[in-house]
Amino acid sequence: MDKRVTIAEVVGEIRDGMTVGIGGWGSRRKPMALVRALVRAGKKDLTLVTYGGPDVGLLVAAGCVKRVVTGFVSLDSIPLEPHFRRARSAGTIELTEYDEGMLYWGLLAAANRLPFLPIRAGLGSDVMRVNPGLRTVHSPYADATELVAMPAVGLDVSLVHLNRADAGGNGRYLGPDPYFDDLFCLAAKRRFVSCERVLSTGDLIETGPPQTLLTNRSMVDGVVETPHGAHFTSCVPDYGRDEAFQREYATTDWDAFRARYLDGDEDDYQKAVAG
Repeated sequence: MDKRVTIAEVVGEIRDGMTVGIGGWGSRRKPMALVRALVRAGKKDLTLVTYGGPDVGLLVAAGCVKRVVTGFVSLDSIPLEPHFRRARSAGTIELTEYDEGMLYWGLLAAANRLPFLPIRAGLGSDVMRVNPGLRTVHSPYADATELVAMPAVGLDVSLVHLNRADAGGNGRYLGPDPYFDDLFCLAAKRRFVSCERVLSTGDLIETGPPQTLLTNRSMVDGVVETPHGAHFTSCVPDYGRDEAFQREYATTDWDAFRARYLDGDEDDYQKAVAG
């Protein structure tokens, strides 16, 4: 089945108030072309679930976000995402902050259609204080160990970016880390993969070892070919993080940055970056 769609068709499925999971990690392999399209579309009151980077910053700065569910929000080489930091300081967005492993466990629970999974992470830390809704359980076995009952983190929509995919949704990463993009897809009701290149299934199989085939067609509802679509985050080995552009993003007034790079469509963005 050919599941190729346009950026506009993906954005058209995302409604105000939805919970949107975004793959990648910090400022690495984020589906930025789709994020930019959400900014242009002016979506509102979104709950973002992500190991956050500039995906969070762009959407927060544009007024699209009600709540962020995360383990961190960082630009990696710039420790704190500036737009997220300002919004939290001003109290204009809500935050659910988990341990990184807890968020992984929440996605895993949702992927397996479980209400929660037990985990040690969080015990004895302020995670329990800042998330008063979290509960603990005791092992039903002889050890009776107390554990955090990490609730499932279900998603309405997931957006991930991979190096290569075929038209059916089978997708491959070529870099050093899969992050948790497969779990973001499995935890969501609707799942969209953007990629650097769409290949035939035969060519996709030949581009790397089997273990780097991260998504399969049963996990994906739409595929978008977006060359350089993770910019300015990294998409190794196709390209690294654009450090100069990231510094410009982090230090430029939001209105000026938006006018320069986001007021047009994705083609306009790529031309502005190239220029």
